[in-house]
Amino acid sequence: MPRLADHILGMPGSGVRHILEQALRLDDAIILAVGEPGEEAAPAIREAAAAAWRAGHVRYGPNGGIAPLRAAIVDKIARVNAITADIEQVWVTVGATQALHQAMSLTLAPGDEVLVPDPGYTTFTMNAHMLAAVPVPYQLSPAKGFQPDLGQLEALVTDRTRLLIVNSPSNPLGSTFEPDTIQALLDFAARHDLWVLSDECYEAFTYGIPHVSPASLDRDDRVFSVFSTSKTYAMTGARVGWLVTPRGFTSTMLRVQEAAISCVDMPAQYAAVEAITGPQDHVRAAAEHYRENLAAATALLDARGLRYLTPTGAFYLWIDVSHATDGDVAAWAERFLHEERVAVAPGSAFGRTGEGWIRVCCAARRDDLLEGLRRLPAPPVS
Repeated sequence: MPRLADHILGMPGSGVRHILEQALRLDDAIILAVGEPGEEAAPAIREAAAAAWRAGHVRYGPNGGIAPLRAAIVDKIARVNAITADIEQVWVTVGATQALHQAMSLTLAPGDEVLVPDPGYTTFTMNAHMLAAVPVPYQLSPAKGFQPDLGQLEALVTDRTRLLIVNSPSNPLGSTFEPDTIQALLDFAARHDLWVLSDECYEAFTYGIPHVSPASLDRDDRVFSVFSTSKTYAMTGARVGWLVTPRGFTSTMLRVQEAAISCVDMPAQYAAVEAITGPQDHVRAAAEHYRENLAAATALLDARGLRYLTPTGAFYLWIDVSHATDGDVAAWAERFLHEERVAVAPGSAFGRTGEGWIRVCCAARRDDLLEGLRRLPAPPVS
């Protein structure tokens, strides 16, 4: 049999999926490992998709997405994100996953280096390997409050560095970056002439602070912005996201979209139009539900003496279980699943800095969430 490409053979798997696949084979597991919203997509969104099917909107569409959706996105990012873009900068994608891959494929050649957050979303590193590029982790460590260290970033840059990935609100950390931090990252990228890829999938869920889009502060067209309906509107299976490019990419994007996907599922695009332009009450209700879940969860962790990062965004808790893991949180998470029937994501799945930590999704049913947290091993009493 012919051999697969070396860079694909060397591509790491997902430590989160490894746990999830085992949990799905158990009848009684509490699954807190995967970022699935606990809310349902609003009825009007589901009806928009059904109406599109009934109307026969199932043929090929434009590479960039249907015009009503692109126009709705242009309006939304202007109102909500303070991003000024024309319709030719907006490209509808198969979820944020394809948008991230698309932006990385545009900016990275084989052997190029990309600065990825550590801990960071697993797909950042996986995409780099798929493109035969080199992921270079930059630490978001407890010692620095899980914020980027500009001095470390400066030390990591080489003549092969092409791209900086920024993710706020963060998956897996539930942390956010202040405007000054984002501006400092953009200034860093400008000094080294780097592209910036901003993953903003959790933009709708911040607690006590506003979300800031890096492209709203971009002065020299170096930011690619990625958004999604998945988390905001509980449409994870509909697979509708979008990539906002710098200016001047129209002809390039037409070619790469045609080669990669042709176009996104048409009924799902009509559902996305309704999601973005329709009433946002259900989004606000979801945000409040997740806020209440996080408050209940952190109160329980406080009572049990478990250390965690106070979340300012997304719907995750980043919890320190290093007292129980003996230096291998991935192996511990697997044992914990089979012994306690609770699936959590091992922090090491998101990078070396995640060793000893776990990510817990707080979008689950509150009773399940709290029961799962009660089964975590408490640290020894000093």
